[in-house]
Amino acid sequence: MGYFLSIPCLLAALVAAGFLYQWLGAHYDRWRYSAGGRWIDIGGGQRIYLLEKGSGEATVLFESGIAATNLNWFHIQETVSRFAATASYDRGGLGWSSPSRTARTPSNLAAELHELMREAGLKPPFILVGHSFGGLVIRRFALLYPEEVASIVLVDPLRCEEWLPLDQAKQAKLDRGIRLAGFAIPIARLGLARLAVTSLLCRSGRIADRLAGAAGEGGLHVLERIKGEVGKMPREVWPSVAAQWSRPSYYAGMRNHVAAVPDTLLEMQDAEPIRGIPVLLLTPGKSSPLSDECLEKIGDTVEQVIAPASAHWIHLDEPELVIQSIREMVTAATLVTAAPSEEAVTVG
Repeated sequence: MGYFLSIPCLLAALVAAGFLYQWLGAHYDRWRYSAGGRWIDIGGGQRIYLLEKGSGEATVLFESGIAATNLNWFHIQETVSRFAATASYDRGGLGWSSPSRTARTPSNLAAELHELMREAGLKPPFILVGHSFGGLVIRRFALLYPEEVASIVLVDPLRCEEWLPLDQAKQAKLDRGIRLAGFAIPIARLGLARLAVTSLLCRSGRIADRLAGAAGEGGLHVLERIKGEVGKMPREVWPSVAAQWSRPSYYAGMRNHVAAVPDTLLEMQDAEPIRGIPVLLLTPGKSSPLSDECLEKIGDTVEQVIAPASAHWIHLDEPELVIQSIREMVTAATLVTAAPSEEAVTVG
């Protein structure tokens, strides 16, 4: 009888230990890995994590992919900050930012980004750089606040035309992502996500392999995605990635972002073209180039450049190409800022 009573006690002790392990680890992570940035209150109790580096007339603002954070731009921002002011951030619900209070659609995110810049004291003009889903966010920002945008660099932006119409197979893919993220939330609360990602990114990886195998096909799929994507990032940032991916709030934020994809597609499929703002669009060599019709839907001054050695993550596959593209935009913005206005020109 005592043996059977000990099993629930043992399980309760393991759960309590897992919660404690996660709680202590989360507090240590926040202290250790977020010290370089600051939190900006954008109202409604929402605080956004902002990381600034460098100085200059124009500010380069980085917008990440759908479930990525400022860490995805680590190398790019570090390099660009040597010749320009830069800022990257974690969208609400991701990274070190507080949970989101609105649907993760481009219009909501662009409004939050604008409030973030205002409250942080960042001054336009801005050079906006966005990857994948982030490309839709900065397109919407440019449509809402065109007077604040000097130029745009789109790094393989999400293509609405590839998702619409949203048929059963595509919706099933989104539903699978939502389920996996939801499944990960209690796993993270118990400290098991911390155990897995820390094993994978900071240690031998054996524990991660075993936990993924125990989770079945979904767990193995997630593990392979992590290995493929994070493996392209600098190793020095891996512990910070592990810290963020250990947080239950990260998976809740991911779920909210994926759940908003249908509304995002509907919002952006008929979006107005960006007018009068230079747009440089980087397309992977492993994808088909955008047609002239698609480019015209994005803006009236869009230049497409092919990244021959890249897949979707161009800024990780060919970072120098992205850096050079940003440098060109910074140079152009600086020349415009430095040029005398017509009113200032006098005839001798």
